[in-house]
Amino acid sequence: MNKSVKIAVECALGALIVLLVWLTVKSVQKPVEFNKEVAARSQVGIQRLKDIRTLQVAFKSENGRFSPTMDSLKMFYESGKMAVVMQIGSLDDSVAVANTEAIKKAAGKKAKPDEILAKLQEAYKQGTPVVFSVTSQVPVKDTLFNNRPDFCIDSLAYIPFSGGQKTEMESTIKLVSGVNVPLFEARMPYKALCKGLDNQLRINLDAERRDQNKYEGLQVGSVTAPNNNAGNWE
Repeated sequence: MNKSVKIAVECALGALIVLLVWLTVKSVQKPVEFNKEVAARSQVGIQRLKDIRTLQVAFKSENGRFSPTMDSLKMFYESGKMAVVMQIGSLDDSVAVANTEAIKKAAGKKAKPDEILAKLQEAYKQGTPVVFSVTSQVPVKDTLFNNRPDFCIDSLAYIPFSGGQKTEMESTIKLVSGVNVPLFEARMPYKALCKGLDNQLRINLDAERRDQNKYEGLQVGSVTAPNNNAGNWE
C-alpha cells in the first residue's frame, strides 16, 4: 500500500470514527432533548389548565355546576358576574368585636340577618368600630387574572404547540354516596401537545403512561370520581 493510499484510508477511518461518535452522542441526546421540550411545553399547558380550573370553580360557585364547554366558560369570563365577600373591620380588634356583639344582642334573636347587617352598616357609617361582611356581585373579568397582563381567554380553548387542536373538556353531575356532585375535567393529550417532536419517543411516552395507569397527557379534574379538581401533574 503506497503512502497516498494509506493516508486516504486513515483519513476515511478517522472520519468514520468521528461520524460514529457523533451518532452515538446524538442518539443519547435525542431523548434528553425530547424530555426537555416536553417539560417546557407541559408548563405552558399546565398554566392553561390551571386557568380553566380557576374559571370552572368560579362558574360553579355561581351556577351550582361546572361549564360543559369552553364557549360558555368564555362567556362567563367576559360578561358574567361573581360574588365577592369583603370584610369590614377586623376580628383581631376586640373593641370592634365587642361592639358587633352588642349590636346583635340589642337587635334581638328574632332579628333577620339583613336587619342586623343594616344596623352594623349604620354603626360603621357613624364611626363605630364593628365587624361585618358585605357580599357584592362584580364582573368576573374585573376579578380574576388581574395580575396577569398576558392572560388571554381565547388561548384556553387550544392545546399549545398543537397547531390549533382544541382542549378537551367535559362536565357532569355524578351521584356519589347519595349526593349529586358536579364534576369536570379538561385534557391535553401528549399526541397534540408534542406535535412536531419525535413521534416514536412520543409513542414511547404514551406507552409508559399507560403502563403506569396514567392518562397520556395533562389532565385537571375528573368526571369519573371527585378528586378536588386536582391536576395529574400535582
